[in-house]
Amino acid sequence: MSAAPQPPTVTVWSDLGCPWASLALHTLRAAARERAQDILIDHRAFPLELFNDQPTPKFIVDPEIVVISGHRPDLGWRLWSGRESDYPSTMLPAMEAVQAAKDPSVGGLRGSDELDAGLRHAFYAESRCISIPSEILAVAAACAHVDEHALARAMERGAGRAEVYAQWRVAQGPGIQGSPHLFAPGGYASHNPGASVRWAAPPDRGGMPRLDRYDPSWAAELLDHLAEPVP
Repeated sequence: MSAAPQPPTVTVWSDLGCPWASLALHTLRAAARERAQDILIDHRAFPLELFNDQPTPKFIVDPEIVVISGHRPDLGWRLWSGRESDYPSTMLPAMEAVQAAKDPSVGGLRGSDELDAGLRHAFYAESRCISIPSEILAVAAACAHVDEHALARAMERGAGRAEVYAQWRVAQGPGIQGSPHLFAPGGYASHNPGASVRWAAPPDRGGMPRLDRYDPSWAAELLDHLAEPVP
């Protein structure tokens, strides 16, 4: 008896602390759930703090959260409401955990994606410091396809760190344009799909982002593409 075919896989390069990536992933996951269409998401790290040699500035993330939430209140996002001292200064441990969760003994691609979604929700909607292992593992414990005890052992061994750095080096090439960049079988590729955004002025000069349009239909088009029979 042959094994059931695997669902199609979408590869997503992103930073976990990037609001635009979190918007794209939410849109894709919501569209797939609505259609009851099974897909897998393979997360690849586009670690902004390694590119920029600094934590992603809160003065950039905050206005992006505001403009995105205005367009998509269903996200449930809010500005950071925890203690200022608890605001994550790095997303590397969380991104490493997402990579570590890909191990079949921890969760595989499905568990890795559940963990990624849970960590994003914990940061954007619940103001939790997902830089620290205890919060990462608390999120993992709520993921149906993640063995949080196996993940804890993997994190103790440093699992996922080499993958994040290797992916960062790949992301420095011309093929990856930024966070998020989505790829799918059949030649599909899209950077920050659906969003038409520009900054009125550089953020370090007090500029604010302007989201002129967000068209979520890109997700349905991608799912239609994935549903087409492979030649």
